[in-house]
Amino acid sequence: MDALVVEPGVAHSARVERVSPPREDGVRVRVLEIGICGTDREVSEGVFGAAPDGEATLVLGHELLGRVDDDGHGFFRGDLVTATVRRSCGRCVACAEGSPDACLTGNYSERGITRLHGFAREAVVEDPVQLIPVPRELGRLGVLAEPASVCARAIRHARAIGGRQPWRLERALVIGGGAVGMLATIFLRLAGIDVTTASLEPANAVADRVGARYVCTAATPLAELGRFDLVLEAAGNAQAMAATLGLLRRGGVACLLGIDPRRQQVAVDGQTLGVDTILENRVLFGSVNAHRQDYLAAVTDLTRAWTAWPGALDLLVALRVPLDRFADAFAHRGGKATLVLDEL
Repeated sequence: MDALVVEPGVAHSARVERVSPPREDGVRVRVLEIGICGTDREVSEGVFGAAPDGEATLVLGHELLGRVDDDGHGFFRGDLVTATVRRSCGRCVACAEGSPDACLTGNYSERGITRLHGFAREAVVEDPVQLIPVPRELGRLGVLAEPASVCARAIRHARAIGGRQPWRLERALVIGGGAVGMLATIFLRLAGIDVTTASLEPANAVADRVGARYVCTAATPLAELGRFDLVLEAAGNAQAMAATLGLLRRGGVACLLGIDPRRQQVAVDGQTLGVDTILENRVLFGSVNAHRQDYLAAVTDLTRAWTAWPGALDLLVALRVPLDRFADAFAHRGGKATLVLDEL
């Protein structure tokens, strides 16, 4: 079967080649569509990634929409599914308790990223425990389930941290207009939160559609936006990450979701860090990946959003191309790009 593979650590080695059909035990899933994100691009550029033990190449793809091929393990032929990405290290207390998203050793594996082949191939066989049902009405929008799960986890953790003391989430700022930023905006709006979304683009139709305030940061600096109970940084800019502390109200929580691997120095106002963060009980934390409960919550909220704001989710997927046009998907900016492997 055809698959999109890369030699981890070797820049621009991504290519489509024939691989052996999967032989693992589990549920056979026909791959319909794969979402592309910054992680895929960085693995293809040799920034990070690891092949399975004893192998030279890694099959890419961690944002899955698939269709079950055969009845079994609680699934039926034709069911739409997605799957978790991170898998247990088998040694730490977090993984033992079913939370590999919080793995304490760092020796986890991840589909299409770290020591575990991904989903960018014609078919996979998956452990049924790792599969997440996708409602039929979502159709191809089910490809958004994995990035949506990242948002669901971030918001869940932010609420847990804020809730350590009397706190109310009323006003939120989302920095970044990509898929993660916009899905976070949508989920917060579903909860009735007053949301401001800030990014470099001059306008944002999704923010408008769901009732968020949109601000172009080229015209209005973040410092002029006021103070918020929650700030989510999804732009992947380290200076913006540092600035989140200064954008918080008393008891505010800032969550970092973007990745910025550039070697650089960033600045934080001394009083913001040394006085305000302490006296006002502000918190800055990072969040990555997702727990199974976050996937389930994400799929539920995607379905709610699909009903509440018809057409809004469709605006997030800007480019769909076949597997052999992966280079176009990697190069695309300005919305989610996906690889289409089969008909729905």
